[in-house]
Amino acid sequence: MPASATPPTPPPPGAGSVAAPASAPRKNKAGRDLRAAVLAALVLGGLVLVSLFVRKELFVVLATTASVIGTHELLRVMPSGHFRPSWAPTLVAAAVIPVAAYVMGPSAMLAALVGSVLVFILWGALANKDAADTAAAAFIALYVPALVSFAMMLLHAPDGVSRIIVFILVTISSDIGGYAAGVMFGKHPMAPTVSPKKSWEGFAGSWASCVVVGVLSVTLVLHAPFWVGILLGSAVVVAATAGDLCESMIKRDLGIKDMSNLIPGHGGLMDRLDSLVLAAPVTWAVLTAFAA
Repeated sequence: MPASATPPTPPPPGAGSVAAPASAPRKNKAGRDLRAAVLAALVLGGLVLVSLFVRKELFVVLATTASVIGTHELLRVMPSGHFRPSWAPTLVAAAVIPVAAYVMGPSAMLAALVGSVLVFILWGALANKDAADTAAAAFIALYVPALVSFAMMLLHAPDGVSRIIVFILVTISSDIGGYAAGVMFGKHPMAPTVSPKKSWEGFAGSWASCVVVGVLSVTLVLHAPFWVGILLGSAVVVAATAGDLCESMIKRDLGIKDMSNLIPGHGGLMDRLDSLVLAAPVTWAVLTAFAA
């Protein structure tokens, strides 16, 4: 046999494909960097805890900063949907509305929101903006700073730190319970065109975890009746799910995947706050009415 026809030596096992780098980031089913996501969550959670237990005004600063960043993210992606709201008055409103809510309560928050919308209208008229652009600015003000303001009003109560802790625990439990139940049992999509991975089984898991955490946190932290925890958990799971779906609808309509890449492994800040912003007014209403 000619030398050129000598069969090549078989490669060692596994040599036929390029090995993945050892340092490749581990990703979850959503395709996100799991280690970065966990680290970012720990950092954010640590900042919240420090702000609450050192001095609660630090939480006001942190939440107001989050309101401004979330507003900035929405302003940045709105042109994808052919909306161009005015940046300056919208960013100012993002800071003023939550601070007004913390300092002077619901009436001041409402006055700041209405005043902001009037400014948007005047600013838009002077800048020759379309009505849709002004409406987009009003939507952003309602969706981010106005909803964040309810967390400020929770904090304003004499036991405000405890109320914020209950709010965060119950809302986060919705995400955890929903994710676990959805992964293990999810078969029936809830809203396939908006959020394909969200299932009714996941919603049931969210409800169960919200009620359990609601009862435990309300009775142990706020010393309120157990039925308040059941009511709170049931209300929060609906609000948190609606927040997730609302964010998904916004991103679908704008043709984007994430609001930004601010937080490694998570996307934008609003990608993390979507359930919290709608759960805040529900938590405030339930605790104000039944755990005063």
